[in-house]
Amino acid sequence: MKNGLARFDYYLNQLQVLLTKAAKQKNAALWLYQNNARTPLFMLEGLAKLYAGMHNKKKFTKIKEHFKFLEDALGAIDYYDAAAKQFAQNKKIPVAVTQYLQAQTREKIQQLNELLTEKDWIAEGENRITKIKAKLEEADWLKPEDEMKKMEGFYGEAILSIIEFTQETKFAFTNVEADVHELRRKLRWLSIYPQALQGCVQLSKDKKTVPQHLKKYLTKEIIKSPFNKLPDAGSNSHFLLLNQNYFYALSWIIAQLGELKDSGLGVVAVKESLQLTSSVSDEAAYKKAYELLGKQQLKMPQLLKEASTNCKTFFSEHNLEYLVNGTAAVK
Repeated sequence: MKNGLARFDYYLNQLQVLLTKAAKQKNAALWLYQNNARTPLFMLEGLAKLYAGMHNKKKFTKIKEHFKFLEDALGAIDYYDAAAKQFAQNKKIPVAVTQYLQAQTREKIQQLNELLTEKDWIAEGENRITKIKAKLEEADWLKPEDEMKKMEGFYGEAILSIIEFTQETKFAFTNVEADVHELRRKLRWLSIYPQALQGCVQLSKDKKTVPQHLKKYLTKEIIKSPFNKLPDAGSNSHFLLLNQNYFYALSWIIAQLGELKDSGLGVVAVKESLQLTSSVSDEAAYKKAYELLGKQQLKMPQLLKEASTNCKTFFSEHNLEYLVNGTAAVK
């Protein structure tokens, strides 16, 4: 089996096991959400994005959309469920707000159940997984050496795209979803690909002294994070190399933006709930949300400014440009 096909097959088999078990449950969508179906879906979506950029663009883009629809549906459940559980612990939050979030969670679960049926994810026999595997068999898989060269080019294009995105915004962030969350999504894919690729991406240590500006990113939490431990090389013979310290720096900015994103989306969830359970303006809803969430809650302008400052510093240091260290092969 070709390396690329084997990588897809590994996660497709994981997903199929989950879908088969889910099909036997009274609430398949809820079971998938509670049993971490998002992880193999993230890996499969990442693989499809990467291979669409390397070869057979039309085929892999279509396959990617199937995974994305399913992952997005699970993400929507997670957004409302996490907010509902978080705010249920806060006695200041009105019951109506928590009830609204719980109702939205149930609605998103129902939507996923419909998607699972309509798109044949939990069908017996020739289901969605079977169809995707058939399409993957038809792909023009590359030899390992050629694949790594293409992968190096893909990373370069992805990094350039992210830099262009930041140049468009000029770090003047005005919206937590469109600016902070979107930039984090783009950055996060750079760290998901190595996990999904099962060993053909490895971290290379820089023999030179660590640049002074990088040291602030190399915290104990980042270095020890399980997300920064890449899969073993295994039977792979050709590799894409990423600079370890710059990969850690990438992880740091993703983590920082994640904390700010979660905080901001929490405010948005309360604001949205207040406006849909009572008649209040945007300004009044934000003011009430800050009161309910307490003094420790950053206000949206502060939150956006902190995200902007962190990103401006990170990108001014050209950290992404030094992430890729080339390719290598087993001698």
